[in-house]
Amino acid sequence: MLIESFLNYLKLERNYSDKTILSYGKDLEQFEKFLKKLDEKIKLETVDADLIRSWVIDLMDEKMAASSVNRKLSSLRSFYRYLLRKGLVQVDPVRKVTGPKKKKPLPTFVKEEDMNRLLDEVPFGDDFEGVRDKLILEVFYVTGVRRSELVALNDADIDYSASTIKVTGKRNKQRLIPFGERLKGMLSTYQQLRDEMIPQRSEAFFVKKNGERVTAGLVYNMVKRDLSKVVTLKKRSPHVLRHSFATNMLNNRASLGAVKELLGHERLTTTEIYTHTTFEELKKEYEHAHPRA
Repeated sequence: MLIESFLNYLKLERNYSDKTILSYGKDLEQFEKFLKKLDEKIKLETVDADLIRSWVIDLMDEKMAASSVNRKLSSLRSFYRYLLRKGLVQVDPVRKVTGPKKKKPLPTFVKEEDMNRLLDEVPFGDDFEGVRDKLILEVFYVTGVRRSELVALNDADIDYSASTIKVTGKRNKQRLIPFGERLKGMLSTYQQLRDEMIPQRSEAFFVKKNGERVTAGLVYNMVKRDLSKVVTLKKRSPHVLRHSFATNMLNNRASLGAVKELLGHERLTTTEIYTHTTFEELKKEYEHAHPRA
């Protein structure tokens, strides 16, 4: 009766969709079955936090994904808040229950040798688009910028004398990223070719043949196409090149703090995921190289 009353409340007062109500109903019925399996005398309105934690453990033992367990907990949370408002329970038993943490997938990245093969051996052509596309790949890999940051670059953001690129990141936060002689030469060559071929254009640094700023979609498709020439990764996006920049920097002994600043991360914990990636690589090397690994 309590579950039915709650579902009617969702439908009539909260205007939830039939699909959502069905999902809530299944979660609550599953929880009720779990309680009955423990003890027929247990009622929904007498449940405590320990019983809910036992249910979470039971779900995890069944190899249920953390996201699914958290969704079921969310259903239970809404249900007991409803009972609390109705005065049918005195305490919300879900309040002190924390769901399982979602396991973050390790970032996909391109290995150093594959990036070298792409940038040093794969032909791009000497025409405007060939020079531009190769430079875009180089900028992503050498600086670790986001796609939106690269698209937004203007001529004024490139300082050849200081060898820095000024990047405007999230929440309009700006940072300076240094670059070396190789990238400096490529930037200059592209800019000269662009100015000769497209005298009438926007202030954007990277442009299309019509002089307008490149779009995020164009950059995504170009990167996906060119990465396909050297790797068979499922993900072949500009963000993979950002991951590659960070991972290969750490593999070559850059400090975590330096990589954090270059990426424009606010917290060091965001950058730390790349240390897990480098550890996975170290583990593979160990297992491959050690005779008793």
